Order: sequence, then structure tokens, then C-alpha cells
Amino acid sequence: MTKTATKSNVTLVTIALFVATFMAAIEGTIVSTAMPTIVGDLRGVSLMNWVFSIFLLTNAIATPIYGKLADSVGRKPMFIGGILIFIFGSVMSGLSHSMVVLIFWRAVQGIGAGSIMPISNTIIADIYPLEKRAQVLGLNSSAWGIASVIAPLLGGFIVDHLSWHWIFFINLPIGLIVMMMVQLFLHEDKHHAESKMDIMGTTWLTIMLLAVMYAFQLVGQDPINWQIVAACFLVTIIATVMFIRTERLAADPLIPMELFDNRTFVVQNIVVFLVSGFLIGYEVYLPDWTQGILGLRASMAGFAVTPSSLMWIVGSFLAGKLLARTSPYRIINLSLFFILTGAIIMVLIPAYTPFVAFLGISMICGTGFGLTVTTSIISVQNEVKPTQIGVATSFNTLCRTLGQTLMISIFGIVMNMTMLRGVRQTKGTSLKMMDKLINPLTANELSDKILPALRQVLYDSLHNVFVVGLILIVIAYVANLADRKNKKQRIN
Repeated sequence: MTKTATKSNVTLVTIALFVATFMAAIEGTIVSTAMPTIVGDLRGVSLMNWVFSIFLLTNAIATPIYGKLADSVGRKPMFIGGILIFIFGSVMSGLSHSMVVLIFWRAVQGIGAGSIMPISNTIIADIYPLEKRAQVLGLNSSAWGIASVIAPLLGGFIVDHLSWHWIFFINLPIGLIVMMMVQLFLHEDKHHAESKMDIMGTTWLTIMLLAVMYAFQLVGQDPINWQIVAACFLVTIIATVMFIRTERLAADPLIPMELFDNRTFVVQNIVVFLVSGFLIGYEVYLPDWTQGILGLRASMAGFAVTPSSLMWIVGSFLAGKLLARTSPYRIINLSLFFILTGAIIMVLIPAYTPFVAFLGISMICGTGFGLTVTTSIISVQNEVKPTQIGVATSFNTLCRTLGQTLMISIFGIVMNMTMLRGVRQTKGTSLKMMDKLINPLTANELSDKILPALRQVLYDSLHNVFVVGLILIVIAYVANLADRKNKKQRIN
């Protein structure tokens, strides 16, 4: 259990956690801005996607391991250790002289980043009471939304005025400051790990996550190698069965199977998995709408999702108030109502909807995101023993990561298939034209006569993406109904 001596210590630790979360969040997206420059320097465009994918893969694999170690070894040493690995991977990424080397060090970066979100939320659970915890969790989670807006601007500035290497080097001073603040101001009781690490459980979980995430990476590519995809899913099934079997027999399992006997724990993680899938689709494809159809610049397109980040904090504040008065079941029903409203509007609105309308939709969805994610984290923390909070929090984080990673591949398939069909059915259009349309800097190269047809193809593609997103939220609502027996059970 973590203890802080003074209120000022709590504040300084919270600032350090926010900075660390922001650092990890922005690293996941800032690289995309610099990627054209990196490819031009290091060469290897065929490997470009792996610079992003490997970071997500190792991040997801490391998350549950850090959660277990945070409970057995301690929050502080594991958090500092993760930050150390992250900044070491960052520096070495900046020094890379080839794409293969860069991909390797991005994998190391991801291993370090896997500690930041789950352990940050675990520390917040230790040092804050229920209602205040929800507000702080919301503020900490909003770092991801803020990063999605700032990353393109910061990345462009660094590449233009320094070099692409500095998008990695900048993590060194920030990471060292975070480590120093946590070391000085976070005080916790010493942990004595009496049990050994669950090596077999860790191995099977790693194989399972690696196989399923790699399969979905392949599914998002064109053409799709279905033989390898099928092999990956077979490995996933085998690894899952072996993991469950191993965990049931382990003396001190990586993820205790009795957690899944708790209906609220299971439902909350399913809901956050589905909502996170919708969230990534919303944040990735809404800018395509505002840029490709409305013709706005990238900076304006980024602002379309900014209200979501702000209202996320408001939603978290509401979650803190409501958790003391009603059950997670009822709060999730309310939060899904907000997101469902936003999803339905996105499906029904016409192509040339005014930009201001997207700001309103973003506010509605952001409130729902804040309510859902914060309620989910606090609920799973409350449903387990104090010695399992790290494991429960990391598993919740893993569900969010998997939801985003797997669904972005599904959305990509829907987008590409609809776009390909639209181009084939529309004379005088091509996929190269669609690439130019989405980029407002190159859209003016297209003929005014062909623009309406191209925009209709893009609208149809985005419409289908948001139909899939709407289905996710409907499934999440149905899943939450499974916890209706606990609709009167409040968190104490």
C-alpha cells in the first residue's frame, strides 16, 4: 500500500503521474508526424507500419506483468523501472541508423510504456479516496485526448526546427524529472515478494497476445495473407486454453482466475473494451471527415475532438459523485446513453454537416467516455482484494489497449472495402485520388468536377465505419444488462 506524508506530496506525485501518462500518450502518435522524414532518412517504407505496431504489441504484453509486479514488489520500483526502460528505448530509438534497429528499440520503448498507465492508476487508487480518485483518474486519462491534439503540432515543430531524432530524445529529460519526483515524494511500505513470478502463465499470455494482435495487424493490410491469419488465430486459441489451465493450477497466478467469477469485474472490462474500440475509431476517422469532406486544415480537424478531452474530465467528475450514490450498473447505463447518442448522430448526419456540429458531438461523446472509463477503473479496483488492485487495474488497461488495437484493424477493413467498392462504381476515380482528397494540402490538385463524387465515396466509407462503431456501443449496453442484478449495489 502506498502512503504519502503530506498533501503537497500527493499533488507533486499526481503531477508526475500526469506528465508520465502524457509522455507515453504523445509518443504513440507523435511518431506518425515525423514518419515521412524518418522513412526518407532511414529508408524502408515497407517496414513503416511496424514502427507503430511493435510499440502497441510490447506495450500490451508488458501491461499485465507490471500489474502483477506492482502488487508483489511495489508500485514505486516498478513504475520507476518502467520509466527507465522507456527513456532508454527512446534514446536508442533516436540514435537508430536503420528501420530494423528503430523497430527493435521501439519494442523496448513499448515494454517501458506498459508500466505507465496501469501503475499510475494503481497509485492514484492508493493515495486518493473514492470521489476525489474519480476526478484525478479523469484528469490523468485526459492526457491521451490532449496528446492527440498536441502531438501533430509538436511533431511538426520538432521535425521542422530540429530533427526527427528529437521526438525521441525529448523523453530523456522529461522521464528523468518524473523519476526524480516519484522517488522523492511517493512513500510506500516495503514489499516482500514471497512468491515466484508465474513464468508459464506469463509465457502463454505473451504468446496469446502476440498472436492475436499480429493477426489483426495482418487483417488490416492489403492484400491479406489468410493462411498466416488463420495460423495466428489457431495459436491464439491454443495459448488461451493453456493460459487458463496454467493459471488455475498456479500457486500465485499472473491473473487469478477467480477474478472472472465476479460478474461486475467481467462486465466492466467487456464494456471498456468495446467503448475503447469506438473511441479509437471516433478519434482516428473524425479528422478524415473534417479534412476530406469539409476541406478543413489538419489543425482545425484536430480541434474537432478537443471538446471530447475536456468533457472527459467533466464525465470523470460526475462519475466520482455518482459512485458514492448509485451502482456502476446504472452509471454505465447513463454513460452509454451519452455515447450511444453521439454514435447515432454520427451515423445519421449528412456529409456536409457544419464543423460546429462536430464540436457538440465531441462534447456528448467525451462526457460518456469519462463516465465509462473512470467508472470501469474504480469498479474493478473495488471488486478485488487490496493485494490484487495492481493486477485488476492492469487487466482493465489491457482491455482498453486491446479494444483500440483490434478495432482499428476492423475499422480499417470496413473503410478500405467500402472505399474500393465506391471507386470501382464511380467512373474517373481511383484510390490515389482518395489519398489526395483526405489530405487538404493535396485536395486542391483534384478537379472540381470529380470532388463531389470522391467526397461521396469517402462519406459512404466513414458512414460504414461509424455504423460498426454504433454496433459496438449497442453490444456494450447489452453486456451491461448482465450486471443488472447488482443495479442497487454501490461502491463503498
